[in-house]
Amino acid sequence: MHANRLLASLPRKSYRGLLPGLDAVTLDFGDVLYEPGARIRDVYFPGRSVVSLLTVVDGRSALEVGLVGREGMVGIPLALGVDTSPVRALVQGAGAAMRMSAASFRKALDASEPLQRGLLRYTHGLMAQITQTAACNRFHVVEARLARWLLMTRDRVGSRQFRLTHEFLAHMLGVRRVGVTHAASALQRSGLIEYERGNIRILENAGLEAAACSCYRLVRQDAAGA
Repeated sequence: MHANRLLASLPRKSYRGLLPGLDAVTLDFGDVLYEPGARIRDVYFPGRSVVSLLTVVDGRSALEVGLVGREGMVGIPLALGVDTSPVRALVQGAGAAMRMSAASFRKALDASEPLQRGLLRYTHGLMAQITQTAACNRFHVVEARLARWLLMTRDRVGSRQFRLTHEFLAHMLGVRRVGVTHAASALQRSGLIEYERGNIRILENAGLEAAACSCYRLVRQDAAGA
């Protein structure tokens, strides 16, 4: 089975039709795949990698509005007929992915109804995630938001352990670094996570899910139904 669930969901014939245009690549932490307003030259189907979608304000500050992993594709605007990115796409979890050029993707999309249907379902789930994330950033406390974010990352990399710094998490959540430190310390004191030198390990899945805001469950339900 393919590591990327969107590709794995395709009928064998449809997937084979994509193979000539797919290249296996490794995405490194901190890589910027797109900047806002830039032309989308390639799309990416993450396997073990995770990509954050960031809204950039005044050319400097950035806030995460979406997270893409093995469930989907980076470069959704191309599937909607738009060839520029509205967000910065930043690799926050290094790992494998499949890359396809924009030209090859357009041809594949036109030729494959299963791919069209899969991307429409995924786009619905991504839109729900972005909408819910906007509300979450406004109304929920940092500790609950951090728990949500860790769970979403776990779901997308398929692992309870990953590497993240407080500084990076602060950018993702749109809070000061001290806020992330306090929230991570609270989760660690509760025995839900272990955090040391940028390495985070989830110790108690059920407990962390209970600590997360309701946005995690809503986004997960939308993704499951997509």
